[in-house]
Amino acid sequence: MHSVIFEFVRLKIYSYGLMVALAFLLTTFLARRRVESIGLSKEKFDMFSLWLLVSGIIGARLFYVLLDVKYYMGNPVEIIMLNKGGLAFLGGVFAAFIISILFLKRNKLSVWKVADFIVPYVALGHSIGRMGCYLNGCCYGKPWSGRLGVIFPLDSPAGISFPYEKIFPIQIFSSLALLMLFLILSLIYKYRRFDGEVVILYLILYSVARFIIEFFRGDNPQVAFGLTVFQIVCILIFLAAVPIYIWQSYQSSRLQSLRMR
Repeated sequence: MHSVIFEFVRLKIYSYGLMVALAFLLTTFLARRRVESIGLSKEKFDMFSLWLLVSGIIGARLFYVLLDVKYYMGNPVEIIMLNKGGLAFLGGVFAAFIISILFLKRNKLSVWKVADFIVPYVALGHSIGRMGCYLNGCCYGKPWSGRLGVIFPLDSPAGISFPYEKIFPIQIFSSLALLMLFLILSLIYKYRRFDGEVVILYLILYSVARFIIEFFRGDNPQVAFGLTVFQIVCILIFLAAVPIYIWQSYQSSRLQSLRMR
């Protein structure tokens, strides 16, 4: 674990914050090169990206705090201590989505068209952020005695029962899964049939991946039916997104067939 990447006197550069910053800068740079293709100027995109970053972090943190509200009621100062990790991604997505709707409507831009363009980069940024989780020791896996097990010290967020217990490096696998999702969504974007297709497929694919990953997470307790809160949320997202995708695909195919007549 390397929660502090660099330290000079009292200046500390935390790995978690560094990876979040790297994710934002890299994805913004890549997206900015092509953003004018969807009718969004680079200047407005810069402002849009900043709003997404801020709202995403706030939403992710608030959702994380709500999941353990009793602890944070007794330790309110720790609510703003992001150096310890503690960002629930789904909360960030929800908050950023609300802000993006308000921003795009105000600028008279298509929400679904812009969202299709942005979502693959969200997956890429999330992939980079997960490596920050690994370096920080948060979002850790379950105890694992196999060859893939890694060691975290007891005083890290991943300290489970004794100083050098091996755990499954789920952060790395999450990062790889999200990187794969970025590649898949980038390909789908080139051949999308209707506005919103990339977004809906992102929700479907991510909910499936996250549902599976949760079985290997050691930090999220089961709350009902042997499932975690995130698995329940993923089921709801999946059940909502699949019918919408089927209906939109049908409508798109029907419209295309009418045009060919």
